[in-house]
Amino acid sequence: MRDMLFLSQRIPYPPNKGDKIRSFNILKHFSKTHRIHLGCFIDDPADWEHVPALEKYCVDTCIVPLNKTVAKIKSLKAFLTGAPLNLPYFYDRTIEAWTRKVYAEVKPDAAFAFSSQMGQYFLDAEPRPPRVVIDFCDVDSDKWKQYADSKNWPVSWIFKRESETLLKFDRRVAAAVDAATFVAQPEVDLFLDLAPECNGKITAIGNGIDTAYFKPDESYPSPYAPGGPIAIFTGAMDYWPNVDAVVWFASKIFPRVRAELPDARFYIVGGGPTTDVLKLESIDGVHVAGRVPDMRPYFAYADAAVTPMRIARGIQNKVLEAMAMAKPTVTTPTALAGIGATPERDILVAEDAQTFADQTVRALQDENAAALGESAKSFVTRAYSWTGQLSPYDALIARPDDA
Repeated sequence: MRDMLFLSQRIPYPPNKGDKIRSFNILKHFSKTHRIHLGCFIDDPADWEHVPALEKYCVDTCIVPLNKTVAKIKSLKAFLTGAPLNLPYFYDRTIEAWTRKVYAEVKPDAAFAFSSQMGQYFLDAEPRPPRVVIDFCDVDSDKWKQYADSKNWPVSWIFKRESETLLKFDRRVAAAVDAATFVAQPEVDLFLDLAPECNGKITAIGNGIDTAYFKPDESYPSPYAPGGPIAIFTGAMDYWPNVDAVVWFASKIFPRVRAELPDARFYIVGGGPTTDVLKLESIDGVHVAGRVPDMRPYFAYADAAVTPMRIARGIQNKVLEAMAMAKPTVTTPTALAGIGATPERDILVAEDAQTFADQTVRALQDENAAALGESAKSFVTRAYSWTGQLSPYDALIARPDDA
């Protein structure tokens, strides 16, 4: 087997946690053909318990704790250097020294980075591996632009600056690597509009879904108290687009749902709920579950899933998971982009608050809602196997002399 340096901004485990799913499955895919040397951060102390399970896929690891408060302070020096704030946030001397040691002593056949920020450890690789590939996943610079458009000064200025400096850095990284990937073709098209010089080395490699794990017919204990129909939102609740989504739904959409279904309930399930999220429990029928050990029971006993994302990039795993669990799902056009599901057959789509409320009521009580969920499950099972989705990476990391 050959050697691969694999860098990730966060530990790529557990395999079914929203922000770890893609990175874990890519690492698992590469581990079948390469000895993995993994460098990554842990920004949630609870994730340390997953290190032994992850190490089974690796021959060597450098896993470093990331203190979010310290990282934010470190990121401020970017204002002096003109760099994006995300670079010093995810810079660590231990990881840099370890990667240089891997380059020099192991001489890996390939180097792979998950996320733009880890590209900073590629730029001065010596000796350079035969193949260097990065997965940007999403066009993060455009996400920061969307953040800026939704905020007031001075936050809008900071976010606008991050968008501009991150795009400049991403273009530099894309020029330096042999290939770069994004999670969906719309992300590729957007990046090429912003960085046309990268044409020819950018490709889309989509996400998959573990349908053996997300099985709606498994027997789970119900996590809910008896009551009315339940709409569920899942995701990391310290991630601002998710916070924006649930605040919008709970404050503007859910009251309209309750006008039609007075006993309806809305559950927000995911770790790290912010103060703004916790405050939503003051709204009748809204419940913040926080971190849970297993999302599947929450899906299984919910009547519908909602993904009211107003800011989103790439493929939304939360949509795929809900569909795999055969849940009638209501989403926005933004969150549906790149998935390929057919509205009204596989999924319900709405953009404004009133239409989203109407579609949520349909998902919660319509006699055809179960058929919608079954169609969603069939679509995901057919179109989103991880093996099929990730196989194009094999050609991207192949050595030049393999041709």
